[in-house]
Amino acid sequence: MKEKRIFDILTHYLETKPEQDIALSKKVNGKWINYSIRDYVEHVNAVSSALIELGVGRGEKIAIINSNCPEWNILDMAIMQVGAITVPIYPTITKEDYECILNDCGAKLIFADGNSVLQKVESVRENVKSIEKIYTFTTKEGYESFNDILEFGRQHNHQQEVDAIKESIKESDCATIVYTSGTTGVPKGVMIAHSNIMKQIEQLKVTPAKWSNKAFSFLPLCHAYERLMVFLYQYLTMSVYYAENLATIVDNMREIHPTFMTCVPRILEKMYLKVSQMKHEMKGISKYIFIWAMNLAEKYTIDNRSCWYNLKHAIADKLVYSKIREKVGGENFDIIVSGAASLPRNISAFFSAIRMPVYEGYGLTECSPVIATSSNVPYGREVGYVGPAIPGVEVKIAENGEIICRGYNVMLGYYNKPELTAEVIDKDGWFHTGDLGEFNEHGNLRITGRIKNLFKTSLGKYINPEVIENKFAESGFIEHIVVLGENQKFAAAIIIPDFAFLRSWCKRHEIKFTTPKEMITNPQVKARFAEEIKKINANFGDTEKIKRYELLADEWTPMNGILTPTLKVKRPVVKKEYKELIDKIFS
Repeated sequence: MKEKRIFDILTHYLETKPEQDIALSKKVNGKWINYSIRDYVEHVNAVSSALIELGVGRGEKIAIINSNCPEWNILDMAIMQVGAITVPIYPTITKEDYECILNDCGAKLIFADGNSVLQKVESVRENVKSIEKIYTFTTKEGYESFNDILEFGRQHNHQQEVDAIKESIKESDCATIVYTSGTTGVPKGVMIAHSNIMKQIEQLKVTPAKWSNKAFSFLPLCHAYERLMVFLYQYLTMSVYYAENLATIVDNMREIHPTFMTCVPRILEKMYLKVSQMKHEMKGISKYIFIWAMNLAEKYTIDNRSCWYNLKHAIADKLVYSKIREKVGGENFDIIVSGAASLPRNISAFFSAIRMPVYEGYGLTECSPVIATSSNVPYGREVGYVGPAIPGVEVKIAENGEIICRGYNVMLGYYNKPELTAEVIDKDGWFHTGDLGEFNEHGNLRITGRIKNLFKTSLGKYINPEVIENKFAESGFIEHIVVLGENQKFAAAIIIPDFAFLRSWCKRHEIKFTTPKEMITNPQVKARFAEEIKKINANFGDTEKIKRYELLADEWTPMNGILTPTLKVKRPVVKKEYKELIDKIFS
């Protein structure tokens, strides 16, 4: 692959498909706004010229704080073309985190949008001396906007200088600093080189089918996982469509009929539960066939299916699965990539069975981010596994069960934190992930938990809470669960019910649904949860069973700091926020 720097993707795209009418697209006021590849390149060059005119130099940091949109990509590419460094930041973090990140990286310019974001950034501006100016993506009083910058660059053309800078940038140069959003600790800036990204694209580009041409994106671009995938889409000259918001995902899918998208397990779980609820609207033979087809789907395997299974599957596809695909706009899927957390086996099997194939992946921001991913080689995709290590990357299991890796994907290091870098990358170049895992006979990796999340009961028994949580998360009644019990005699849990599912259950059982707070005290609801806990507990040994639990009506979101932007629960935050409740559970 001749493309070595991230912005080389644009040259490749323009040479490969110069007449591409839709390179990037967003929906505004009910209408899709499209950018051709020529529009995309022209906008990037204009913004690069503007940055040079504004005095942005090599290695200077520019922060992007916004939801997904074509302007995000345009700005990102423009920053890298002039040798500056993109610092993507989540719009949902606290003002304290903004102050920490902006001071740590020394951001010179900020491009942000949304009243809440701007208020938080403005509130810490005095404490971040490096900030010279804040721009917005849409027109807002008191700020210059992205369109102003675009026009400014057209008026001050520096294309020759842009081209010269591009020529001088090495693949080993830092392209971006991505701050970890992890479930613990202070954000750390992960320095990622052009080569970290481009060498992964070289390995990943062979997996999608040649006909796959429409990518759908709704995970945050500031997450290393989604950003890499959008770079891959562009390298493969796909049209990239951005969802309006999380609530419109299925509606948008029905409109554009994508062939490729990335996802997190919770989104797939919600889609699965919504589909499974269709049986309650059916009667007679239709209901029987639907339930039979759903059960058949959960037994699906990628390889080694019997002829008898395949015959039944073909019938189920004709009668049921094809209608599900049509309902969610998934008629043309080549691949759904699931990452950022473990995907329950039954959910993975279900989507693959209905011909919306799920490819699982695993990685960390520090690995740019891919370590292992499903592939199309024999046994390269197995339900319940994240796939083999990507070619060229070494992965092994250390003596303590930890997954460690070494290769071109490993970060340059943590920005301004060499001592922390030395803690995770040993003298032989192995990056220590902190995750537990195991390989099967085909070389596929399975993630079994986090080392730091393991705990020991007062009886001396080790418990891996994530294994228990993942099993309970398969229940439609449960939105979130955190398993606790360190130095206690038994395992317990805090549970947030899925109130949308609970509402539909109440309706079917003629129970009046009032408010979440009242429903968790309803005797019938409490009895149903007790039944559900007992059923799922049957999968575990005595020390792993949930002996006590509390139902809460609280909402856990990235906005209130309890979930990460990829919807993982921040365990330390839960322990701190609910300390009194936890003490009560174990008292």
